[in-house]
Amino acid sequence: MLTALNELVEGVAHTLMAADADNYVAASEQVLTDVAAHFGLDVAFLRHNDHTIRATILIAQWPIRTYVPDPDPIGTVYFKDADPVFAMAEHVEEPVILRPGAEPDEFQQRIEEGTTVPVVSIAAVPMNVADTTEGSDGFITTGTLGFIKYGDLAWTDDEITALKVIATMFAHVKARVEAQESIRHLAEHDDLTGLRNRRSLLDHLEHRLAAGQPAPVAALYIDPDQLKAVNDLLGHETGDRVLVELTQRLREHTADVAFLARLGGDEIIAVLNVPTTLADAYKYAEQLRQMLAARLLLGSTYIRHRVSIGVAVGIPGTDSVSDLLRYAEHALTAAKTAGGNTVIAFSDELAARYSLQTDIEVHLHDCVESGALFLRYLPEVDLQSGELAAVEAVVRWNHPTRGPLLREEFMPIAEATNFGGAVGREVLRLACAQFQRWRRAGLAHETMLRVKLSPAQVVTDGFTEHLTATLTEFDIPAAALCLELPEDLLVAEAQRCGQILLALKSIGVRLALDNFGTGYSFLPSLKELPIDSLKVGREFVRTLDRGGENELFVRSIAALADAFGLELTADGLETESAAQRLVAMGYRHAQGPLVSGPLDADATEALLKKPTLRQPMRAGAHP
Repeated sequence: MLTALNELVEGVAHTLMAADADNYVAASEQVLTDVAAHFGLDVAFLRHNDHTIRATILIAQWPIRTYVPDPDPIGTVYFKDADPVFAMAEHVEEPVILRPGAEPDEFQQRIEEGTTVPVVSIAAVPMNVADTTEGSDGFITTGTLGFIKYGDLAWTDDEITALKVIATMFAHVKARVEAQESIRHLAEHDDLTGLRNRRSLLDHLEHRLAAGQPAPVAALYIDPDQLKAVNDLLGHETGDRVLVELTQRLREHTADVAFLARLGGDEIIAVLNVPTTLADAYKYAEQLRQMLAARLLLGSTYIRHRVSIGVAVGIPGTDSVSDLLRYAEHALTAAKTAGGNTVIAFSDELAARYSLQTDIEVHLHDCVESGALFLRYLPEVDLQSGELAAVEAVVRWNHPTRGPLLREEFMPIAEATNFGGAVGREVLRLACAQFQRWRRAGLAHETMLRVKLSPAQVVTDGFTEHLTATLTEFDIPAAALCLELPEDLLVAEAQRCGQILLALKSIGVRLALDNFGTGYSFLPSLKELPIDSLKVGREFVRTLDRGGENELFVRSIAALADAFGLELTADGLETESAAQRLVAMGYRHAQGPLVSGPLDADATEALLKKPTLRQPMRAGAHP
C-alpha cells in the first residue's frame, strides 16, 4: 500500500516539477486524473483562494463537467456568502473529511446544484504556506485540493498524509507560477496605467498582421489634447491621474472589444479585436471620443477630457507593424493640426502628404552641401511708374527624387527639424552672390533685393553678425537689401523679435512684414516695431475685384500704412482692375501673375537691362 502511495506522490512530483504559467492548468488536470484513478474517486478539483476578494475559485477539475450552469454555483464562491463548509476553506490548517450525514445540508445542496449528485463524501486538503508577514509565525491557506466519492469513502492516515504532501507541492507550484505570471505581467504591462506596454503591443500586432490572419486590422491612436498643459499647470502627478482615469474609462468601455496599450508618454493604442473596416473603425473611434469628453474632478479642480484620435487599418501580409502605427500616427497628427478633439482616418491624401514629408526629411540635410538649392526671382513693379522696383529671391530645392520643390513644400519641415536656419542662411548667401554679379555688370543699382527670412533665422543667435558678414563679403549696401519677416512670428514673439529688429535696423537693411493681414490681432503692436513696409497677403489682393470685406480691409491697411509712414506692396496681383483699385487706394508696389511669374537669373538680368514692366498708372485714379 505504501509503495503504491509513494509511486503516486513521485508521479505527481514529476508532473508538477514541469509545470509553469503556460501549462499549469493542464498539469493540474493530469495530477487530478492520476489521483482520482488511484483512489477510485468520482470527482477531483483544485481551488485557489483569493484573499483580496475573499473568495475560493475553481482552477481545475476532473472530470470536466459537460454542463456548467450560469452562474456557476461552484465556480467562484465568496466566503462571506458561503455555507460553513466552503467558508472554512478560507483558513484551515488540517484536511477536512466529510462523509454522508455529517456535513451540513446547505453544503450538500450546493454540491448537488453544481454536480447533480445528491450525496457525496469529500476530502478537502488545504494548500498552506508560511505567512512571511513580519511578526507572524502562522500560515496562509492559498487553496484547496478536493476529492469526492459518490456515496461513502473512508480514508486511512497514510492516504491523508499522501494527500497533504501533494497539496504542499501544489502550494509551492502555485507560488512559482504566480511569480512567473508577475514577471510576465511586469514585462508586458505599463506600470502607471496597467495597460499593455509597447513591447506587448508590437508582439500583438506582429501576430495580427501575419499573412493569412483575418483582415483588416484596425488601430486607433488616442492622445489627450491638453495633458501637457495639465502637467505644466497642476504638476505631473495630476497629469498622471488624468491619464490613469482616461485609461480606466477606455478599459471599461472597450472591455473585450479592443487590445489596449500605452505606446509611450500620453499615447494610447487600441487595436480592435475583430476585423474592422476603416469606416466602422472611424465610427467606433468617434464613440470613444464622445465618451471620453467628460469632466473629471481632481481634488477641487475640474479637468475636461478631450482627445484626438487617428484611425488606420492594416492588411495582414501586406502592411507591417510599423506601417500600421505610422498610418495611425499620421492620422493623429492631422487631427491635432485640425485643432484637436476630433477623429481623422488615414487616407490616400494623407498618405501622399506624409510620403512627401518623409522624403523631404530624409534628404533635407544634404540640400545645402549638395548645392541642390537654387533661386528664382519674382519682380516687383512700381505701379505709378511702371518700372522694376525690386526682385524677391524665391528659393527652390531640386529634390533628388521628386525634382524641383517650392519653398512652401519643404520650408515648414525644415523649420520643424531645426534646419530652417541653415536653409535660410544659404538662401541669403545665394541671393547676395547673384545680386553682386548684377551690380558688377552695372545693373540693379536702383533695384531692391528682397529675401524672405525663416523664423529660425530671425531668432538664431548671431544672425545679425552673419548678415553683416554676408553683406561685406559681397559688397552690397545694407540699404539695398529688404528682409521680409513672417507676420505670425512677430505675433508669437513680439517682445523678443522687437529687440532683434532693432539690431537689424542698426545695420541699415530695410524690413518688411510679409503676408500682412493674416494676424489682425498684431495691429496694435505694429507702430512699436521698426518696420519699413508691409506686404499685404495675396489672399486679400487676389479677391479684390469682388469688393466687399476684402476691399475694405485692403483699404484700411493703406490708411494704416499712411498713418504710420510705411510703404506698401500688394502680393498676388492678377487683374488690371485690381491694379487700378490698388493705385486708387494708395498702393505703389505690387507683384503677382499680372506683373510676372518667377524668373531665373538670366531672365531677370534681361529684365534689369530693360526695367520697364508696364504702362505707368496715375495715383488716385479710380477703376
